[in-house]
Amino acid sequence: MLRLVVMISGSGSNLQAIIDAIEKKHLKAKIVAVVSNRRKAYGLERAQKHGIDSVYFPLKPYKDEGKSREEYDADLAQAVELYRPDLIVLAGWMHILSPAFLDKFPKQVINLHPALPGEFDGTNAIERAFIAGQEGTIKYTGIMVHYAIPEVDAGDVVIQAHIPILPKETLDQFKNRMHRIEHRLIVQAIALFTEPYLT
Repeated sequence: MLRLVVMISGSGSNLQAIIDAIEKKHLKAKIVAVVSNRRKAYGLERAQKHGIDSVYFPLKPYKDEGKSREEYDADLAQAVELYRPDLIVLAGWMHILSPAFLDKFPKQVINLHPALPGEFDGTNAIERAFIAGQEGTIKYTGIMVHYAIPEVDAGDVVIQAHIPILPKETLDQFKNRMHRIEHRLIVQAIALFTEPYLT
């Protein structure tokens, strides 16, 4: 069984999509831990409701002590390593991970990003794509799951979807449509990693 650690910073709606897919037996995997850098992230409550270990691992104490991001990432990697993950899923994790973390898990960390490769890297990608669509500079955007590397949203793509921008859609409608596709795509991406672990 594929062992997953899911890392979040917010509400955890993509986490819920993964939990639902596992419970419905659409995805042969087990979430062994959910990690958040924010104490009030609703995703931690989602984990607890489903009996999944939750780990709160904040950056602030490191900053307060004058420690580097690399020190934080190295300790975070140690905390995650305890769960022996086969795959680490960044599902709304809002920190850029350095080699101090990523080198511990080569080709085992994937990230969900609501844009196509090379477009709208970083935060607020959905809003930026919507504005570009309204201005007529793009006709479609997308969502990708890619391997995490130190450069933001730049790793090799695992899976992607192209999504047309509809002319009469509001921003809220567009966001909702993007999120629905995100939920499906993250599950499809994880499924690609399950085959070696199906025994």
